[in-house]
Amino acid sequence: QVQLVESGGGLVQPGGSLRLSCVASGISFMFSDMGWYRQAPGKQREWVATVTSDFTSNYADFVKGRFTIARDNAKNTMYLQMNSLKAEDTAIYYCLAVPEIDPSSRYWGQGTQVTVSS
Repeated sequence: QVQLVESGGGLVQPGGSLRLSCVASGISFMFSDMGWYRQAPGKQREWVATVTSDFTSNYADFVKGRFTIARDNAKNTMYLQMNSLKAEDTAIYYCLAVPEIDPSSRYWGQGTQVTVSS
């Protein structure tokens, strides 16, 4: 059974930082492309960043230069370092895994809340 567990969310002031983590189990993590998405209240879920199995990373324009995605295959963990946070970054952040052997599959975590407010 595939499980993705996010953590690291919380309340932070504008300009602050947070680091999210996503721990995966039940999946071949090192052979999976991983990503972060977010969903703000009243809005659709949107893509934030991706790190592929070969460590190639891509970012949505609205987080470039502020967020950094990383993965540690030894720990089956993906990270999202978020700096210079803005109020509009407030959302539930979700972890996504797409295994290379079955790219039509999508596995989601339960999400972690990030609130940026003074």
